[in-house]
Amino acid sequence: MSTIDRDRLRSAFTSEQKAFVAAHPRSAQRFAEARSHLLGGVPMAWMARWPGSFPIFVAEAEGARIVDVDGCTYVDLALGDTGAMCGHALPFVTAAISRQAELGATTMLPSEDVIWVGEALARRFGLPVWQLAMTATDANRFVIRLARHLTGRPKVLVFDWCYHGTVDEALVTMDASGRAVPRSGNAGPPVDPALTTVVVPFNDAGAVAAALQHRDVACVLAEPALTNIGIVLPEPGFHEALRDLTRRAGTFLVIDETHTICTGPGGYTAEHGLAPDFLTIGKAIAGGVPAAAFGMTVAIAERLAVFMEDDDVDVSGVGGTLTGNALTVAAMRAALENALREEDFAIAVPLARRWADGVASVIADRALPWSVQRLGCRAEYWFCPPPRTGAEAAAAVDHELDAFFHLWCLNRGILLTPFHNMALFSPAHLEADVDMHTEVFAGAVRAVTGS
Repeated sequence: MSTIDRDRLRSAFTSEQKAFVAAHPRSAQRFAEARSHLLGGVPMAWMARWPGSFPIFVAEAEGARIVDVDGCTYVDLALGDTGAMCGHALPFVTAAISRQAELGATTMLPSEDVIWVGEALARRFGLPVWQLAMTATDANRFVIRLARHLTGRPKVLVFDWCYHGTVDEALVTMDASGRAVPRSGNAGPPVDPALTTVVVPFNDAGAVAAALQHRDVACVLAEPALTNIGIVLPEPGFHEALRDLTRRAGTFLVIDETHTICTGPGGYTAEHGLAPDFLTIGKAIAGGVPAAAFGMTVAIAERLAVFMEDDDVDVSGVGGTLTGNALTVAAMRAALENALREEDFAIAVPLARRWADGVASVIADRALPWSVQRLGCRAEYWFCPPPRTGAEAAAAVDHELDAFFHLWCLNRGILLTPFHNMALFSPAHLEADVDMHTEVFAGAVRAVTGS
Protein backbone atom coordinates (compact mmCIF):
# COMPACT_ATOMS: atom_id res chain seq x y z
CA MET A 1 0.00 0.00 0.00
CA SER A 2 1.30 3.46 -0.91
CA THR A 3 1.50 6.08 1.83
CA ILE A 4 1.62 9.86 1.79
CA ASP A 5 4.99 11.34 2.71
CA ARG A 6 3.96 14.63 4.38
CA ASP A 7 7.42 16.19 4.07
CA ARG A 8 7.44 15.30 0.40
CA LEU A 9 3.90 16.71 0.07
CA ARG A 10 4.84 20.07 1.61
CA SER A 11 7.96 20.35 -0.51
CA ALA A 12 6.00 19.57 -3.67
CA PHE A 13 3.32 22.12 -2.73
CA THR A 14 5.96 24.83 -2.28
CA SER A 15 7.35 24.05 -5.74
CA GLU A 16 3.87 24.21 -7.26
CA GLN A 17 3.22 27.57 -5.60
CA LYS A 18 6.41 28.97 -7.15
CA ALA A 19 5.43 27.62 -10.57
CA PHE A 20 1.97 29.15 -10.22
CA VAL A 21 3.31 32.62 -9.39
CA ALA A 22 5.80 32.49 -12.27
CA ALA A 23 3.08 31.55 -14.78
CA HIS A 24 0.54 34.21 -13.74
CA PRO A 25 2.13 37.66 -13.51
CA ARG A 26 -0.89 39.48 -14.98
CA SER A 27 -3.32 37.80 -12.60
CA ALA A 28 -1.03 38.77 -9.73
CA GLN A 29 -1.08 42.36 -10.96
CA ARG A 30 -4.88 42.38 -11.37
CA PHE A 31 -5.30 40.92 -7.89
CA ALA A 32 -3.11 43.64 -6.39
CA GLU A 33 -5.19 46.28 -8.19
CA ALA A 34 -8.48 44.72 -7.12
CA ARG A 35 -7.47 44.76 -3.47
CA SER A 36 -7.63 48.57 -3.54
CA HIS A 37 -11.42 48.64 -3.69
CA LEU A 38 -12.71 45.07 -3.39
CA LEU A 39 -12.77 43.37 -0.01
CA GLY A 40 -10.19 40.61 -0.20
CA GLY A 41 -9.47 41.56 -3.83
CA VAL A 42 -12.48 39.64 -5.15
CA PRO A 43 -16.16 40.43 -5.78
CA MET A 44 -17.29 37.46 -3.67
CA ALA A 45 -15.30 36.06 -0.73
CA TRP A 46 -15.08 32.44 -1.86
CA MET A 47 -13.42 33.46 -5.15
CA ALA A 48 -10.20 33.77 -3.16
CA ARG A 49 -10.37 30.09 -2.19
CA TRP A 50 -9.02 28.76 -5.48
CA PRO A 51 -5.53 27.22 -5.30
CA GLY A 52 -2.51 29.42 -5.67
CA SER A 53 -1.33 32.58 -3.95
CA PHE A 54 -4.06 34.60 -5.65
CA PRO A 55 -7.04 33.86 -7.92
CA ILE A 56 -6.49 33.70 -11.65
CA PHE A 57 -8.38 36.41 -13.55
CA VAL A 58 -10.44 35.14 -16.48
CA ALA A 59 -10.24 36.70 -19.94
CA GLU A 60 -12.79 34.45 -21.67
CA ALA A 61 -14.66 31.17 -21.36
CA GLU A 62 -16.26 29.09 -24.07
CA GLY A 63 -17.56 25.53 -24.07
CA ALA A 64 -15.41 23.57 -21.62
CA ARG A 65 -12.41 25.93 -21.77
CA ILE A 66 -11.31 28.97 -19.77
CA VAL A 67 -8.51 31.34 -20.79
CA ASP A 68 -6.97 33.59 -18.16
CA VAL A 69 -5.41 37.04 -18.57
CA ASP A 70 -1.95 35.44 -18.81
CA GLY A 71 -3.06 33.42 -21.82
CA CYS A 72 -3.17 30.08 -19.97
CA THR A 73 -5.94 27.72 -21.13
CA TYR A 74 -7.72 25.31 -18.83
CA VAL A 75 -10.05 22.35 -19.15
CA ASP A 76 -12.83 23.57 -16.88
CA LEU A 77 -14.14 20.77 -14.66
CA ALA A 78 -15.70 23.27 -12.23
CA LEU A 79 -18.18 24.86 -14.64
CA GLY A 80 -19.03 27.67 -12.24
CA ASP A 81 -19.90 25.09 -9.55
CA THR A 82 -22.89 24.03 -11.70
CA GLY A 83 -23.87 27.50 -12.98
CA ALA A 84 -22.17 26.79 -16.32
CA MET A 85 -23.07 23.10 -16.37
CA CYS A 86 -24.22 23.38 -19.99
CA GLY A 87 -20.87 24.90 -20.98
CA HIS A 88 -19.70 28.50 -21.29
CA ALA A 89 -20.93 31.12 -23.77
CA LEU A 90 -23.79 29.06 -25.16
CA PRO A 91 -24.65 30.60 -28.53
CA PHE A 92 -28.42 30.10 -28.16
CA VAL A 93 -28.40 31.79 -24.73
CA THR A 94 -26.26 34.64 -26.08
CA ALA A 95 -28.70 35.14 -28.96
CA ALA A 96 -31.73 35.08 -26.64
CA ILE A 97 -30.19 37.62 -24.29
CA SER A 98 -29.25 39.88 -27.18
CA ARG A 99 -32.76 39.78 -28.64
CA GLN A 100 -34.45 40.44 -25.34
CA ALA A 101 -32.04 43.23 -24.35
CA GLU A 102 -33.21 45.17 -27.39
CA LEU A 103 -36.83 44.68 -26.29
CA GLY A 104 -36.35 45.60 -22.63
CA ALA A 105 -34.82 43.77 -19.70
CA THR A 106 -37.26 44.21 -16.85
CA THR A 107 -40.77 45.63 -16.51
CA MET A 108 -42.36 43.98 -13.42
CA LEU A 109 -44.76 42.32 -15.87
CA PRO A 110 -44.68 38.81 -17.37
CA SER A 111 -43.28 38.10 -20.81
CA GLU A 112 -44.68 35.42 -23.09
CA ASP A 113 -41.59 33.27 -22.47
CA VAL A 114 -42.74 32.55 -18.91
CA ILE A 115 -45.58 30.38 -20.22
CA TRP A 116 -43.13 28.13 -22.06
CA VAL A 117 -40.74 28.07 -19.08
CA GLY A 118 -43.48 27.05 -16.64
CA GLU A 119 -44.59 24.22 -18.90
CA ALA A 120 -41.00 23.05 -19.38
CA LEU A 121 -40.29 22.99 -15.64
CA ALA A 122 -43.50 21.03 -15.02
CA ARG A 123 -42.56 18.46 -17.69
CA ARG A 124 -39.05 18.01 -16.38
CA PHE A 125 -39.63 17.78 -12.66
CA GLY A 126 -43.21 16.51 -12.41
CA LEU A 127 -44.57 19.33 -10.23
CA PRO A 128 -47.32 21.27 -12.04
CA VAL A 129 -47.19 24.80 -10.56
CA TRP A 130 -44.15 27.11 -10.47
CA GLN A 131 -42.81 30.47 -9.35
CA LEU A 132 -39.50 32.06 -10.25
CA ALA A 133 -36.65 33.41 -8.13
CA MET A 134 -33.23 34.94 -8.80
CA THR A 135 -31.13 32.36 -6.94
CA ALA A 136 -31.61 28.92 -5.45
CA THR A 137 -31.06 30.53 -2.04
CA ASP A 138 -34.08 32.74 -2.72
CA ALA A 139 -36.14 29.79 -3.90
CA ASN A 140 -35.34 27.88 -0.70
CA ARG A 141 -36.09 30.90 1.48
CA PHE A 142 -39.43 31.44 -0.24
CA VAL A 143 -40.47 27.80 0.11
CA ILE A 144 -39.56 27.77 3.81
CA ARG A 145 -41.74 30.85 4.33
CA LEU A 146 -44.64 29.28 2.47
CA ALA A 147 -44.29 26.02 4.40
CA ARG A 148 -44.40 27.92 7.70
CA HIS A 149 -47.34 29.97 6.45
CA LEU A 150 -49.35 26.88 5.52
CA THR A 151 -48.52 24.72 8.54
CA GLY A 152 -48.20 27.28 11.31
CA ARG A 153 -45.07 25.43 12.41
CA PRO A 154 -41.80 27.25 13.17
CA LYS A 155 -39.01 24.79 12.37
CA VAL A 156 -37.13 23.40 9.37
CA LEU A 157 -35.36 20.04 9.32
CA VAL A 158 -32.11 19.82 7.37
CA PHE A 159 -29.35 17.24 7.16
CA ASP A 160 -26.00 17.62 8.86
CA TRP A 161 -23.46 19.31 6.52
CA CYS A 162 -26.10 20.03 3.89
CA TYR A 163 -25.93 23.04 1.60
CA HIS A 164 -28.83 25.20 0.44
CA GLY A 165 -27.07 28.44 -0.42
CA THR A 166 -27.10 31.19 2.21
CA VAL A 167 -30.36 30.15 3.86
CA ASP A 168 -29.90 30.97 7.57
CA GLU A 169 -31.79 27.87 8.71
CA ALA A 170 -29.45 25.61 6.73
CA LEU A 171 -26.02 27.05 7.60
CA VAL A 172 -25.86 24.73 10.58
CA THR A 173 -24.35 21.49 11.82
CA MET A 174 -25.00 19.16 14.76
CA ASP A 175 -23.07 19.40 18.00
CA ALA A 176 -22.24 16.34 20.09
CA SER A 177 -25.71 16.42 21.70
CA GLY A 178 -27.51 16.61 18.34
CA ARG A 179 -28.40 20.29 18.76
CA ALA A 180 -28.33 22.65 15.77
CA VAL A 181 -25.37 25.05 15.98
CA PRO A 182 -23.92 27.55 13.46
CA ARG A 183 -21.74 25.90 10.86
CA SER A 184 -18.08 26.90 11.08
CA GLY A 185 -17.65 30.07 9.05
CA ASN A 186 -21.30 31.15 9.45
CA ALA A 187 -20.94 34.93 9.82
CA GLY A 188 -23.36 36.66 12.17
CA PRO A 189 -26.18 34.12 12.50
CA PRO A 190 -29.28 36.20 13.35
CA VAL A 191 -30.66 33.84 16.01
CA ASP A 192 -29.71 30.66 17.83
CA PRO A 193 -30.20 28.02 15.07
CA ALA A 194 -31.86 25.68 17.57
CA LEU A 195 -34.84 28.06 17.53
CA THR A 196 -35.40 27.57 13.80
CA THR A 197 -33.76 24.32 12.77
CA VAL A 198 -33.59 20.64 13.56
CA VAL A 199 -30.52 18.81 12.23
CA VAL A 200 -30.20 15.06 11.74
CA PRO A 201 -27.61 12.89 9.98
CA PHE A 202 -28.13 12.11 6.29
CA ASN A 203 -29.23 8.52 5.62
CA ASP A 204 -30.69 8.21 9.15
CA ALA A 205 -34.44 7.63 8.79
CA GLY A 206 -34.74 6.84 12.49
CA ALA A 207 -33.41 10.27 13.40
CA VAL A 208 -35.88 11.86 10.98
CA ALA A 209 -38.76 9.97 12.60
CA ALA A 210 -37.71 11.06 16.08
CA ALA A 211 -37.39 14.69 15.02
CA LEU A 212 -40.77 14.82 13.29
CA GLN A 213 -42.74 13.31 16.15
CA HIS A 214 -42.84 16.71 17.90
CA ARG A 215 -44.91 18.05 14.97
CA ASP A 216 -43.21 21.45 15.01
CA VAL A 217 -41.38 21.01 11.68
CA ALA A 218 -42.94 22.88 8.75
CA CYS A 219 -40.73 21.26 6.10
CA VAL A 220 -37.78 18.99 5.51
CA LEU A 221 -35.33 20.70 3.15
CA ALA A 222 -33.20 18.03 1.51
CA GLU A 223 -30.70 17.54 -1.26
CA PRO A 224 -31.36 14.12 -2.82
CA ALA A 225 -27.65 13.46 -2.26
CA LEU A 226 -25.27 15.63 -0.27
CA THR A 227 -22.98 17.46 -2.67
CA ASN A 228 -21.33 20.43 -0.96
CA ILE A 229 -19.43 18.39 1.63
CA GLY A 230 -18.60 16.07 -1.23
CA ILE A 231 -20.90 13.53 -2.83
CA VAL A 232 -22.68 11.45 -0.17
CA LEU A 233 -25.18 9.18 -1.86
CA PRO A 234 -28.52 8.13 -0.32
CA GLU A 235 -28.71 4.56 0.89
CA PRO A 236 -31.38 2.21 -0.54
CA GLY A 237 -34.78 2.96 0.93
CA PHE A 238 -33.81 6.29 2.51
CA HIS A 239 -35.88 8.51 0.21
CA GLU A 240 -38.89 6.21 0.43
CA ALA A 241 -38.71 6.41 4.23
CA LEU A 242 -38.26 10.19 4.12
CA ARG A 243 -41.37 10.62 1.99
CA ASP A 244 -43.45 8.34 4.20
CA LEU A 245 -42.31 9.97 7.44
CA THR A 246 -42.99 13.52 6.24
CA ARG A 247 -46.48 12.60 5.06
CA ARG A 248 -47.31 10.96 8.37
CA ALA A 249 -46.12 14.04 10.27
CA GLY A 250 -47.94 16.57 8.09
CA THR A 251 -44.57 18.04 7.14
CA PHE A 252 -43.79 19.27 3.64
CA LEU A 253 -40.91 17.62 1.78
CA VAL A 254 -38.76 20.07 -0.20
CA ILE A 255 -36.17 18.65 -2.61
CA ASP A 256 -33.36 20.99 -3.65
CA GLU A 257 -32.12 19.90 -7.10
CA THR A 258 -29.69 22.79 -7.64
CA HIS A 259 -26.63 20.52 -7.65
CA THR A 260 -28.29 17.17 -8.30
CA ILE A 261 -29.62 18.32 -11.68
CA CYS A 262 -26.39 16.58 -12.74
CA THR A 263 -28.37 13.32 -12.51
CA GLY A 264 -30.54 13.98 -15.57
CA PRO A 265 -32.93 16.43 -17.27
CA GLY A 266 -35.37 16.27 -14.34
CA GLY A 267 -32.71 15.87 -11.70
CA TYR A 268 -32.61 13.11 -9.12
CA THR A 269 -36.36 13.57 -8.60
CA ALA A 270 -37.32 12.44 -12.08
CA GLU A 271 -34.54 9.88 -12.37
CA HIS A 272 -35.54 8.09 -9.16
CA GLY A 273 -39.25 8.84 -8.96
CA LEU A 274 -39.26 11.09 -5.89
CA ALA A 275 -42.53 12.81 -4.99
CA PRO A 276 -41.74 16.08 -3.17
CA ASP A 277 -44.30 18.69 -2.14
CA PHE A 278 -41.95 21.47 -3.27
CA LEU A 279 -38.88 21.40 -5.52
CA THR A 280 -36.23 24.10 -5.82
CA ILE A 281 -33.73 24.55 -8.64
CA GLY A 282 -31.22 27.21 -9.64
CA LYS A 283 -27.79 27.82 -11.17
CA ALA A 284 -27.75 25.88 -14.46
CA ILE A 285 -31.29 26.52 -15.71
CA ALA A 286 -30.50 29.80 -17.52
CA GLY A 287 -27.15 28.88 -19.05
CA GLY A 288 -25.11 30.94 -16.58
CA VAL A 289 -27.53 33.84 -16.09
CA PRO A 290 -28.75 34.09 -12.47
CA ALA A 291 -32.11 32.29 -12.28
CA ALA A 292 -34.02 29.91 -10.06
CA ALA A 293 -37.48 28.45 -9.63
CA PHE A 294 -39.60 26.51 -7.20
CA GLY A 295 -42.40 24.11 -8.01
CA MET A 296 -45.29 22.73 -5.98
CA THR A 297 -48.24 20.37 -6.12
CA VAL A 298 -51.72 21.48 -7.21
CA ALA A 299 -52.98 20.94 -3.65
CA ILE A 300 -50.42 23.39 -2.29
CA ALA A 301 -51.10 25.90 -5.06
CA GLU A 302 -54.81 25.81 -4.23
CA ARG A 303 -54.06 26.46 -0.56
CA LEU A 304 -51.91 29.44 -1.57
CA ALA A 305 -54.61 31.06 -3.71
CA VAL A 306 -55.66 33.44 -0.93
CA PHE A 307 -52.02 34.29 -0.22
CA MET A 308 -51.46 35.22 -3.88
CA GLU A 309 -54.51 37.50 -3.92
CA ASP A 310 -53.68 39.35 -0.70
CA ASP A 311 -53.04 43.08 -1.11
CA ASP A 312 -49.93 42.74 1.07
CA VAL A 313 -48.31 39.93 -0.93
CA ASP A 314 -45.56 42.33 -2.05
CA VAL A 315 -44.27 42.50 1.55
CA SER A 316 -44.69 38.80 2.28
CA GLY A 317 -40.97 38.09 2.05
CA VAL A 318 -41.54 36.12 -1.15
CA GLY A 319 -40.31 37.73 -4.36
CA GLY A 320 -38.04 40.49 -5.62
CA THR A 321 -38.29 43.38 -8.06
CA LEU A 322 -36.00 41.78 -10.64
CA THR A 323 -37.39 38.26 -10.20
CA GLY A 324 -38.88 36.89 -13.41
CA ASN A 325 -37.43 39.72 -15.49
CA ALA A 326 -37.74 39.26 -19.23
CA LEU A 327 -33.99 38.98 -19.85
CA THR A 328 -33.56 36.14 -17.36
CA VAL A 329 -36.68 34.32 -18.55
CA ALA A 330 -35.47 34.53 -22.15
CA ALA A 331 -32.19 32.94 -21.06
CA MET A 332 -34.09 30.25 -19.13
CA ARG A 333 -36.16 29.36 -22.16
CA ALA A 334 -33.09 29.18 -24.39
CA ALA A 335 -31.20 26.97 -21.92
CA LEU A 336 -34.08 24.63 -21.12
CA GLU A 337 -35.01 24.32 -24.81
CA ASN A 338 -31.50 23.61 -26.07
CA ALA A 339 -29.51 22.18 -23.15
CA LEU A 340 -29.85 19.89 -20.12
CA ARG A 341 -31.61 17.42 -22.44
CA GLU A 342 -31.39 13.64 -22.59
CA GLU A 343 -28.97 13.89 -25.50
CA ASP A 344 -26.72 16.22 -23.50
CA PHE A 345 -26.58 13.89 -20.51
CA ALA A 346 -25.91 10.99 -22.91
CA ILE A 347 -22.56 12.71 -23.60
CA ALA A 348 -21.76 14.12 -20.17
CA VAL A 349 -22.58 11.13 -17.95
CA PRO A 350 -20.26 8.66 -19.75
CA LEU A 351 -17.47 11.24 -19.48
CA ALA A 352 -17.98 11.42 -15.71
CA ARG A 353 -18.00 7.63 -15.56
CA ARG A 354 -14.74 7.51 -17.55
CA TRP A 355 -13.23 10.13 -15.20
CA ALA A 356 -14.24 8.14 -12.12
CA ASP A 357 -12.90 4.91 -13.62
CA GLY A 358 -9.59 6.59 -14.46
CA VAL A 359 -9.13 7.96 -10.96
CA ALA A 360 -10.18 4.64 -9.43
CA SER A 361 -7.61 2.79 -11.52
CA VAL A 362 -4.80 5.04 -10.25
CA ILE A 363 -5.97 4.57 -6.67
CA ALA A 364 -6.13 0.79 -7.10
CA ASP A 365 -2.72 0.59 -8.79
CA ARG A 366 -1.13 2.17 -5.73
CA ALA A 367 -3.40 0.43 -3.20
CA LEU A 368 -4.40 3.74 -1.63
CA PRO A 369 -7.29 3.76 0.90
CA TRP A 370 -9.15 6.35 -1.21
CA SER A 371 -12.43 6.21 -3.11
CA VAL A 372 -14.45 7.79 -5.92
CA GLN A 373 -18.14 8.72 -5.92
CA ARG A 374 -20.25 9.63 -8.96
CA LEU A 375 -23.68 11.17 -9.37
CA GLY A 376 -24.74 11.52 -13.00
CA CYS A 377 -22.25 13.79 -14.75
CA ARG A 378 -20.57 14.81 -11.47
CA ALA A 379 -17.78 12.79 -9.84
CA GLU A 380 -15.35 13.23 -6.97
CA TYR A 381 -12.48 11.46 -5.27
CA TRP A 382 -11.97 11.14 -1.51
CA PHE A 383 -8.88 10.49 0.56
CA CYS A 384 -10.92 7.94 2.54
CA PRO A 385 -13.56 5.21 2.01
CA PRO A 386 -16.99 6.46 0.84
CA PRO A 387 -18.73 8.37 3.68
CA ARG A 388 -22.42 7.77 4.44
CA THR A 389 -23.08 10.99 6.39
CA GLY A 390 -22.03 14.61 6.14
CA ALA A 391 -20.16 14.39 9.43
CA GLU A 392 -18.10 11.45 8.18
CA ALA A 393 -17.32 13.43 5.02
CA ALA A 394 -16.31 16.54 6.96
CA ALA A 395 -14.08 14.56 9.30
CA ALA A 396 -12.24 13.03 6.35
CA VAL A 397 -11.26 16.34 4.71
CA ASP A 398 -7.48 16.58 4.25
CA HIS A 399 -6.78 20.25 3.57
CA GLU A 400 -3.10 19.71 2.70
CA LEU A 401 -3.85 17.07 0.09
CA ASP A 402 -6.82 19.03 -1.28
CA ALA A 403 -4.73 22.16 -1.79
CA PHE A 404 -1.89 20.23 -3.40
CA PHE A 405 -4.03 18.26 -5.86
CA HIS A 406 -5.97 21.37 -6.90
CA LEU A 407 -2.82 23.39 -7.49
CA TRP A 408 -1.05 20.52 -9.27
CA CYS A 409 -4.01 20.21 -11.63
CA LEU A 410 -4.32 23.96 -12.20
CA ASN A 411 -0.63 24.24 -13.07
CA ARG A 412 -1.21 21.58 -15.71
CA GLY A 413 -4.30 23.11 -17.26
CA ILE A 414 -7.18 21.56 -15.29
CA LEU A 415 -9.63 23.39 -13.02
CA LEU A 416 -11.40 21.30 -10.40
CA THR A 417 -14.35 22.62 -8.41
CA PRO A 418 -13.00 24.69 -5.51
CA PHE A 419 -13.59 23.30 -2.01
CA HIS A 420 -13.89 19.74 -3.40
CA ASN A 421 -11.96 17.26 -5.51
CA MET A 422 -14.90 17.29 -7.87
CA ALA A 423 -15.38 17.30 -11.62
CA LEU A 424 -18.53 18.25 -13.51
CA PHE A 425 -18.96 17.40 -17.17
CA SER A 426 -20.82 19.11 -20.00
CA PRO A 427 -21.47 18.05 -23.59
CA ALA A 428 -18.55 20.29 -24.57
CA HIS A 429 -15.98 18.11 -22.82
CA LEU A 430 -13.99 15.43 -24.64
CA GLU A 431 -12.64 12.01 -23.73
CA ALA A 432 -9.19 13.54 -24.21
CA ASP A 433 -9.98 15.97 -21.37
CA VAL A 434 -10.81 13.03 -19.11
CA ASP A 435 -7.67 11.12 -20.04
CA MET A 436 -5.57 14.24 -19.51
CA HIS A 437 -6.90 14.47 -15.96
CA THR A 438 -6.17 10.79 -15.29
CA GLU A 439 -2.53 11.34 -16.30
CA VAL A 440 -2.26 14.51 -14.23
CA PHE A 441 -3.86 12.83 -11.22
CA ALA A 442 -1.43 9.91 -11.49
CA GLY A 443 1.45 12.38 -11.57
CA ALA A 444 0.20 14.06 -8.41
CA VAL A 445 -0.04 10.70 -6.65
CA ARG A 446 3.54 9.85 -7.65
CA ALA A 447 4.68 13.24 -6.37
CA VAL A 448 3.34 12.65 -2.86
CA THR A 449 4.01 8.92 -2.54
CA GLY A 450 7.28 8.59 -4.39
CA SER A 451 5.93 5.54 -6.21
